Amino acid sequence: QVQLVESGGGLAQAGGSLRLSCVASGGTFRSYRMGWFRQAPGKEREFVANIGRFRDTEYYGDSVKGRFTISRDNAKNTLYLQMNSLRPEDTAKYFCAARSSLMNDYRRADEYDYWGQGTQVTVSS
Repeated sequence: QVQLVESGGGLAQAGGSLRLSCVASGGTFRSYRMGWFRQAPGKEREFVANIGRFRDTEYYGDSVKGRFTISRDNAKNTLYLQMNSLRPEDTAKYFCAARSSLMNDYRRADEYDYWGQGTQVTVSS
């Protein structure tokens, strides 16, 4: 079992930046494949980014490619999401998620075993 806690959300202006963090505890962080998802009211949970256990594989959703960067620091048991060039449509609650074994589709939320509580990101025009 692993517990995940996100932080770093808040209010940003369009074109600005935020960095989200997700601290893992209760498990072996380096063994988990990690992802970021987001969900706005009335919308489905959307894939944002995924990173492999050894930082050798990174994937991004089409809407954030070139703007967001996923990274991890296994020594600190922490996952990050650097968000640049923010847009109002990035407004959502952002969640980190973990998977302990190989998954078939990293873009599907139901492929992940563990979830954090989420952190709210709001981008103003």
